[in-house]
Amino acid sequence: MNVKLHALIPSKRRFVQLYTVLLYNANLTGFAQGTIYQGPTKNVCVPGLNCYSCPGAVGACPLGALQNALSSSDSRFPYYMLGTLLLFGTLLGRVICGFMCPVGLIQELLHKIPTPKIPKSPITRTLSLLKYVILVVFVIAIPLHYAVRDIPLPGFCKFICPAGTLEGAIGLLSHPRNSNLFNMLSILFTRKFIILVLFIGFSVFMFRPFCRFICPLGAIYSFFNRISVFGVRVDLSKCTHCSRCIRECHMDVKEIGDRECIQCACCMDVCATHAISFKAGKWTIMDPYKGLSEKTADVKDAAANIVKRSVDGQISLDAREISSTKINPDLSADPSSGQKDQ
Repeated sequence: MNVKLHALIPSKRRFVQLYTVLLYNANLTGFAQGTIYQGPTKNVCVPGLNCYSCPGAVGACPLGALQNALSSSDSRFPYYMLGTLLLFGTLLGRVICGFMCPVGLIQELLHKIPTPKIPKSPITRTLSLLKYVILVVFVIAIPLHYAVRDIPLPGFCKFICPAGTLEGAIGLLSHPRNSNLFNMLSILFTRKFIILVLFIGFSVFMFRPFCRFICPLGAIYSFFNRISVFGVRVDLSKCTHCSRCIRECHMDVKEIGDRECIQCACCMDVCATHAISFKAGKWTIMDPYKGLSEKTADVKDAAANIVKRSVDGQISLDAREISSTKINPDLSADPSSGQKDQ
């Protein structure tokens, strides 16, 4: 297949992201009528960040629901929301960020615009801690502070969230029947609109800046990254610790599966020894050999074994020699076995 044509075909992960956006926003009549869906499914949270006020939204945003629950915590404990986040976290962790978040998809599409890009660095790794500060201040502290005064105030939604501005505010204001809402706009909307513009602009030049530096929902899910059932796993018996997966990753990861890893599994394609796979507990869902014939898989496994032994210092072999050598999968990776047949 032509390389340029192949690059235009969406990956499996991209299809999952697109299906998720459609599933979260399946109320198409809401877009046509400029109204917010109020059906029974709105009592259930979707895993990713998707504004409750979006005309198409059929479920609640977990971040908004958490803030509302904390705003009412003076009268009742937020068992439902804490249980929901615990379920999503232990089951999926930041797989939600990599596969099931509409805001993440928007950023990735914006980042595809051909412009000079800002690479990750120790500075961006430090800035990634900012989302935890935002989580504590805007998602937890502000709602709890105003809950004492019996004033519901979802701090993040009200003062920062660009998803609410894009999906909720602009989604409703774009419909002619809601033209009267323009008279209700205040300086608060102007500030949030500026945040949205900055979010869009930075997404063009930097990979997923909202997820890396701002998103408190991603911060919550990051606490579960090491223990979640679904996620990327590294086979240490195959890993050569070459760090290529870390260098190629656009996120501020120090190792695969740490708090900044969004479990997108893109690192599987760059691992020379095929040590990375995507698993659900003990079951492998995606691996480098998926869909390959047994013979092809044996060849790739033999090549990976040679690469690992070369890196480990057991044999000396140039990478160009590997790529130009036809490997017989029936032979062992021991180079002496090839000499015996000569």
